[in-house]
Amino acid sequence: MTARKAAALSDGQTLPDHLIATAERLLARHGAAGLTVRAIAREAQVADGVLYNHFADKEELLALALHAHVRTVQQKLPPLPSRAGHGDLEGNLRVYVTYGIDLHLAILPAFAGLIAQPAVLARFAALDNPVAQGRGLRAELAAYLGAEQALGRLSPEAHPDAAAAMIVGACHELILPHLFRGTPAADIEIPPTFVDHLVTTCLHGITREPRR
Repeated sequence: MTARKAAALSDGQTLPDHLIATAERLLARHGAAGLTVRAIAREAQVADGVLYNHFADKEELLALALHAHVRTVQQKLPPLPSRAGHGDLEGNLRVYVTYGIDLHLAILPAFAGLIAQPAVLARFAALDNPVAQGRGLRAELAAYLGAEQALGRLSPEAHPDAAAAMIVGACHELILPHLFRGTPAADIEIPPTFVDHLVTTCLHGITREPRR
């Protein structure tokens, strides 16, 4: 164990936690494409084989690192409007859309790099993770819109689940195609009118008002 490694564990961090944190840092910095056991071991300053003393395989380590990465990103983002009936509805939706963009810019590069590694994604899905189990942003937004509807601030004919799917899906579509073309997340330009246009379309629809 090197002096640097000892320092990394001096606050009570276990070696498995150190390895997960190292893999998480590499995921956040470079994405998952091409991430190898050797690269993780070198960054952690351990021998390559040490990883297999604590994890069943590379897939388990990457799944745990991906889980940690998602949680780290979520903790750094500003809180979402959680109480229906408070604040301006349109403004609250803008917060949700902005959150969705920032969230996906941060986590989708790692997921995109794992498309060719279904075993990692399967391990990730088996973890107690809101993103993997459908309890993520889409479910939270649908619950919020349903609560606003119950208070009469949304039309009784509205479908909160469909609206949440449209908003979150739009955030995906805005970012994921760029990643598949190899564009770094930092270079993806978000149209300045995207948030306003999406919120306006969601709240007011695309049909003309009937003449009276």
